[in-house]
Amino acid sequence: MSEQAGTISNKSDQTIVCYSPTMITTNGIWQGDNPLDYSLPLFILQLTLVVTTTRLLVFVLKPLRQPRVISEILGGIILGPSVLGRSTKFADTIFPLRSVMVLETMANVGLLYFLFLVGVEMDIGVIKRTGKRALAIAIAGMILPFLIGVSFAFMLHQTTELIALGTFILFLGVALSVTAFPVLARILAELKLLNTDIGRIAMSSALINDMCAWILLAFAIALAENESMSLASIWVILSSVVFVLFCVYIVRPIVSWMVRRTPEGESISEFYICLILTGVMISGFITDAIGTHSVFGAFVFGLVIPNGPLGVTLIERLEDFVSGLLLPLFFAISGLKTDITAIHGFTTWAILGVVIILACAGKIAGTLLVSLYYKIPFNEGLTLGLLMNTKGLVEMIVLNVGKDQKVLDDKSFAIMVIVAVVMTAIISPIVTTIYRPARKFTPYKRRTIQRTKPEGEFRVLVCIHTPRNVPTIINLLDASHPTKKSPICTYVLHLVELTGRASAMLIVHNTRKSGRPALNRTQAQSDHIINAFENFEQHSGFVSVNPLTAVSPYSTMHEDICNVAEDKRVAFIIVPFHKQQTVDGGMEATNPAFRTINQNVLANAPCSVGILVDRGLSGSTRLAANQIAHHVAVLFFGGPDDREALAYGWRMCEHSGVNLTVLRFIVGENAVEPVAEARRNPSQREMLTVATETDRERQLDEDYINAFRARTMDDSSVVYDEKVVNHGEETVAAIRSVDPVHDLFIVGRGQGLISPVTAGLTDWSECPELGAIGDLLASSDFAATYSVLVVQQYVGIEALGDGTAGTPDSPNRQHEQQIEFGNRRPPPQPPRGQAFFQPQP
Repeated sequence: MSEQAGTISNKSDQTIVCYSPTMITTNGIWQGDNPLDYSLPLFILQLTLVVTTTRLLVFVLKPLRQPRVISEILGGIILGPSVLGRSTKFADTIFPLRSVMVLETMANVGLLYFLFLVGVEMDIGVIKRTGKRALAIAIAGMILPFLIGVSFAFMLHQTTELIALGTFILFLGVALSVTAFPVLARILAELKLLNTDIGRIAMSSALINDMCAWILLAFAIALAENESMSLASIWVILSSVVFVLFCVYIVRPIVSWMVRRTPEGESISEFYICLILTGVMISGFITDAIGTHSVFGAFVFGLVIPNGPLGVTLIERLEDFVSGLLLPLFFAISGLKTDITAIHGFTTWAILGVVIILACAGKIAGTLLVSLYYKIPFNEGLTLGLLMNTKGLVEMIVLNVGKDQKVLDDKSFAIMVIVAVVMTAIISPIVTTIYRPARKFTPYKRRTIQRTKPEGEFRVLVCIHTPRNVPTIINLLDASHPTKKSPICTYVLHLVELTGRASAMLIVHNTRKSGRPALNRTQAQSDHIINAFENFEQHSGFVSVNPLTAVSPYSTMHEDICNVAEDKRVAFIIVPFHKQQTVDGGMEATNPAFRTINQNVLANAPCSVGILVDRGLSGSTRLAANQIAHHVAVLFFGGPDDREALAYGWRMCEHSGVNLTVLRFIVGENAVEPVAEARRNPSQREMLTVATETDRERQLDEDYINAFRARTMDDSSVVYDEKVVNHGEETVAAIRSVDPVHDLFIVGRGQGLISPVTAGLTDWSECPELGAIGDLLASSDFAATYSVLVVQQYVGIEALGDGTAGTPDSPNRQHEQQIEFGNRRPPPQPPRGQAFFQPQP
């Protein structure tokens, strides 16, 4: 390493310069170079190691509902001197001292842009609209932990005489009292509390808390530069105020002018985006130069970016790279600085335990007192206090600045990092345990189409992933015969996946004023769907449309659907099939997750469910300008699902533009007995316990068919036909012989149905959730141009009033269940959290 510049002589004032040649890229291992001696390959290895460790921990901690920030901090601690870094060889090879400067510089660049994005996502208007309640909760939630930080500072300061007590107090007070807004948003979303009252209060309070924390941080840094409140500190604070005013009154109007220059519907020009991204760096440079942290400038610069398409464009372009790749570096560095072995002795660990308990208790007590004052229930106030304990980015910045400024020593820093991790880690598990939102369990019996009164309101929940299914669903609802006596109340639920970023869910949940351009693709899709249904509502009488948006991970989306169905007391849920028709008439899968959602809805729905295989439903002939004729066929094999399918067809045939054909399949004399079929296929033996083919069940079918025929006998638009079949092949042939003029087939799912007429059809079933007949009609090789609605009837056991009900399918209770409800499944247990829904403006 080292050569000297100049000549060494005996003169004492001679300057000797040691230098290292610029070692950025290697010549390669074949030239004898070790890549880890060069800064770029070493940095790439460090970054890869950090991201891999972090992602692995995210995966491991996901079942415990831990936010990503926990995994990132723990990843740094594992790679640091506390765990792997205890090996001198590992530390010197992977994280040598000479590499720290490059690593910290890149981490701070990532931090700079992440804080800019946090600023962009924050809506200052929310603070104006929060009202006194959220403001009081935010301030009360800061004061008590701040005071605990003060007392803790006195205890620690006796052992560390590094800096003035006042500065030490300020740093620890800020670290303990802050609430991490981005982390809280993610936790609320995962707990399905984001759009509940408690979620809105928590978000508003966290936003105010974050703003206060930034102001206190600016003060703390200004003081840390100097031992006491001197003239320099005053200059730092005044300069910061001037910078904020400059951003608000000069930068914001300039950015607004850029947005206005962009024609509506077009994306912001690359030139403007580059100017803004450069502005982030300049803001960081200015605030660093005046004595506050560079991230303060980036955050303020982000705050003044107006809400709208520009903010969304910036987030979409930067977020994945910044928060996925560069931000973990910052947390890793925090972990690398954390040496848990510095916390030694029972007294120190006792102090740590006391600080965690007191800081949590302080936040909870302060929040709870204000909540009770504003007549918020005790349970909700307690939950709110827990949520406000969320730590994360801002606290880690405070601690890192404190360590860099020598305010905190190794022990204090390690203690505070552990406090942050523990306080954040305990939130989700405790909240899910103690807080179960009050659900309205007012009993309602009309959970099926069959039990809905002909002169009563018919409530339907329609689930939509993309605008593609909208025309068919609108035509289906229109054909469902809404009248003055029996209006159709439709809840349209746009299902949006909650991605890994906090911004996606926050932007989707912004209530937009009508006429403003869509913020992103999801918002544009929502607008498209809502406009179509609102247009349908205006042009068809007796249909009311209530649009909602559910933002959720696909794994729990069925909970949201079932919650809305329960809350809105709907009788029928319509979900789109996971395959869509291609140009050549075949069927291709769109998203495998859609199939899982449908299966979960079928298993947990509190009412009847229909899966719609969409092949268009435009109608074959127009009767008038606003009325279309539909030819609907109901295939009836028997059982509760088929009765429900017939009930829907019965409702549709009342419509003047609908022609209904009911095709009933009757078992022939030469049919193979189901028992023999079960012997050949042992896996089906258990299904014989389902009493679908008993005399009682056949009687229910006969009664319903007879009632239907008696009521529609004089209706020329209704055709009833019976087909005698002996086995599955004859059934398929009979279905193929149905007049191709039909544009909709309604069939029961037939779950648990063992009948000779469907024998063998399940052997090659692709989608069991559709049942044997539904799967046949939806298959690609069953070339068709009609849509299919596969219906499953809801059956509950909660109203039997008998604790001996046993399992839903137990033979001793099956008859009673079918008499009471005609169904199979118990209602779902109330989920832990509520879905978060956004009534669209």
